[in-house]
Amino acid sequence: MDVDLFTADLDGLSTKMTSGERDELVQRLNFVKYRLIELYKKNLVKINHSVMELVCARHLIRYGYAVDVEKQLTDILVCDLHGSKGNGDTVVEIETGFVPPDHALDPLSYYYARVASKIARYSRFANQFVLATTPVSILPIPEMYRRAPRDRRIEEITKLKRVCDKYYRNPPITEEEIVNGRIHMIYIIDIDQGNVIEMDVESYFESVRLMTPISSIIYGCR
Repeated sequence: MDVDLFTADLDGLSTKMTSGERDELVQRLNFVKYRLIELYKKNLVKINHSVMELVCARHLIRYGYAVDVEKQLTDILVCDLHGSKGNGDTVVEIETGFVPPDHALDPLSYYYARVASKIARYSRFANQFVLATTPVSILPIPEMYRRAPRDRRIEEITKLKRVCDKYYRNPPITEEEIVNGRIHMIYIIDIDQGNVIEMDVESYFESVRLMTPISSIIYGCR
């Protein structure tokens, strides 16, 4: 663990992103930065994930949100970013695309289940739920989440439940969580430039579909 290097990396990114910004934004982003440094000292975060959190935090702060990172939602759930503004809460979950060695032979199925489980479990804690990733990663979002809960079919809910059960049993993802899961926005994180591009879910699906035959592999994952 190299705390000095971690701190220097976050300082450099933070300085670049706050150049010319108002003092309030700088102070709010510094809060996030120092919190990430403290978490790193406890070996709870890593640099690749932390820089993505910092970029997303700055994006939310610019829209007037008070932001916290690694916020405890329940005894077992900790969200990557939590933004609050007025009576509204936003939860952002970041995906780096990392697949652990244990799933070297089923990476897409595992990643598909992980994304589905995040939508199902985290979205109930926010008025707006966001998945964030970099331009080098494609999110395998279950297609049923393009539609409102009332428009989801029993057979697709059952299939998604079966996939999630393969990877998440302690505790399992419930059918109720799957049915009521919602995703409102996708953030594409450009770490090099320190900014975020927002996409609505429908636009994200259509963009990925243009990358055939990749889309047939991703959305054919069941």
